[in-house]
Amino acid sequence: MKFVTPATTNPIDQLKVIGHATDRIDGPYKTTGTAPYAYEHQQANAAYGYVVGAGIAKGRITSIDVSQAKRAPGVLAVITADNAGKLGKGNFNTAKLLGGPDIQHYHQAIALVVAETFEQARAAAQLVNVQYSQEKGSYDLAKVKDKAKEPDDKEAKDKKVGDFNGAFTAAPVKLDATYTTPDQSHAMMEPHASIASWQGDKLTLWTSNQMIDWGRGDMAKTLGIPKDNVRLVSPYIGGGFGGKLFLRSEALLAALGAKAVQRPVKVALQRPLMINNATHRPATIQRIRIGATREGKISAIGHESWSGDLPGGQPETAVNQTQLLYAGPNRMTKMRLAVLDLPEGNAMRAPGEAPGLMALEVAMDEMAEKLKMDPITFRIINDTTVDPAKRDRKFSTRRFVDCLRTGAQRFGWDKRQAQPGKVRDGRWLVGIGVASAFRNNLVQKSGARVRLDGKGLVTVETDMTDIGTGSYTIIAQTAAEMMGVPLNQVQVKLGDSDFPVSAGSGGQWGGNSSTAGVYAACVKLRELAAQKLGLDPNLAEFSNGNVRADGRSFPLTQAAANGELVVEDTMEYGDLDKKFQQSTFGAHFVEVGVDAATGETRIRRMLAVCAAGRILNPKAARSQVIGAMTMGAGAALMEDLVIDHRGGFFVNHDLAGYEVPVHADIPHQEVIFLDETDPVSSPMKAKGVGELGICGVGAAVANAIYNATGVRVRDYPVTLDKLIAKMPEV
Repeated sequence: MKFVTPATTNPIDQLKVIGHATDRIDGPYKTTGTAPYAYEHQQANAAYGYVVGAGIAKGRITSIDVSQAKRAPGVLAVITADNAGKLGKGNFNTAKLLGGPDIQHYHQAIALVVAETFEQARAAAQLVNVQYSQEKGSYDLAKVKDKAKEPDDKEAKDKKVGDFNGAFTAAPVKLDATYTTPDQSHAMMEPHASIASWQGDKLTLWTSNQMIDWGRGDMAKTLGIPKDNVRLVSPYIGGGFGGKLFLRSEALLAALGAKAVQRPVKVALQRPLMINNATHRPATIQRIRIGATREGKISAIGHESWSGDLPGGQPETAVNQTQLLYAGPNRMTKMRLAVLDLPEGNAMRAPGEAPGLMALEVAMDEMAEKLKMDPITFRIINDTTVDPAKRDRKFSTRRFVDCLRTGAQRFGWDKRQAQPGKVRDGRWLVGIGVASAFRNNLVQKSGARVRLDGKGLVTVETDMTDIGTGSYTIIAQTAAEMMGVPLNQVQVKLGDSDFPVSAGSGGQWGGNSSTAGVYAACVKLRELAAQKLGLDPNLAEFSNGNVRADGRSFPLTQAAANGELVVEDTMEYGDLDKKFQQSTFGAHFVEVGVDAATGETRIRRMLAVCAAGRILNPKAARSQVIGAMTMGAGAALMEDLVIDHRGGFFVNHDLAGYEVPVHADIPHQEVIFLDETDPVSSPMKAKGVGELGICGVGAAVANAIYNATGVRVRDYPVTLDKLIAKMPEV
């Protein structure tokens, strides 16, 4: 099915199942420990692999002696680049997944020890003797900032509208400020983990992966085998946040180990190896310039961002939202990419907008203060209904101002003291802050197979994944709505490359795109079922387990009385995304208390207001947003991968040193979804929401801290050492 014109009324609009707050189908399995994650898949006679990471960040292996490791108790094989055979490189990873002799980053995988038990593999891994020739590397973004270059990617090129420099110079009120965000880790609960098994020349990989088809293709390319010879299975994923979008080293090494020992091999990246071996969110340096009239109308807005990655990598696209969020006739955005020999920088929840809004939304507050204007008023008067760079291109929906006003009313913004440091609660200085949320709506081609049996059971099969987002449930809701059956009459099977290729989980496109694919398959199944019953498919109504048309009614089960009905289809998209700008919007409100003596910050309450199309399952969507708000709080106050600039690695490479929020850090969180549908987006009239929830949170926290203390911190995270020297007198 092709989606080329805006959606009109369709069966989803009945909202008998869709749009209802529904418990997650996978919940009972996860809470009882019966949902099998990658490392828990039962494979008879499985051996265990332990990954050895490089001890330098840049250079070469001059020798690697595995003789002692091979003689250790229980050891079955030791895999290195010397005996792994010829390996290619996939499309999605920047560095090689098995290093040697060249080393591209610290903890790049250089060996896998396979043994009968995990403990034996771990012990033997300590016996692998590696000698290196170390080279000088580049690890400090600030030091190489001036050497950074414009990225090759067309989408990352400089963008200009009007005369930014002239308009900024002439503006009566202007801001020129620089902000920094640090490297950050995905820090998901489930590590990167895989079990590999070969049957002849065919590989099956049980793994933790967000994008099944991408992973399958990259594994085939890396091993140099046909894609049809690779099967990926990933029914449950314990968090990903973008870190599991791509094939990682443990999956490749499990496959190589299993081939070497001719039996299944289990490999999980140990937590201290994950942060330097896998991907992370890259640090940024961002310069923002805003010029405005004395009445607050933006006349010039410019956003420049610097980030770094390994050779061949991509920039952190922190200027994305600035191209679309606010009006202004004269505009400029630039990205510069430096070469850094740190572990690979790549996608992490809301890449681009998450760190970009941490800077832009503080700059907007600073500008409002210069104008002596309320921060919400300043944002509202610079709203736009069209793409500021292409004024003939309208937003499909844009309820940005409604988000701000709804949030202001609910949060009690009218009680905010504009002058910082004026509200106290005992020893605490109290402040509230706001920030806009923005994330583009992306859709991806997505397919599904749907079956109907004689008992009326509808089974959906798609390689879509559930990374804790509720995919099982919204897909079941979609099939139930389309086929007119209760939710318990739908079975959903996910995360298997034997199923039709879906959108996968990433980029905030998963929920909308995957359910649209199921919608397309169900349209076909409805047509086939109606024909089997002798009814006109164009008139047939599916409801309460029956099919009705022309005054006649039949049980749905009768359509499959002579055998199971099976159909398959894929939702593909035309050019509506070019005709309309499709984006999601929101507003974040935060209240903090800052200890007047110590500078310790405590978040007291949080509110997110989101406009993101039809919300398919408000319960799951709320869970997504509060999780994103929690990540945003971490980014604002504590998350920081600290670099050893001599050795070129992240020092705090475990969850003891890399701090993330815990329950005590997060107070009451409230989420409001505005009632909205977007017919331009998909037949579901939905959009993504899982990444919108993090966008702007960090800035709202920073703005609240400023309102509480009068101390403006432009370098995240906002830790007490950056506040204490400038705090008001106790």
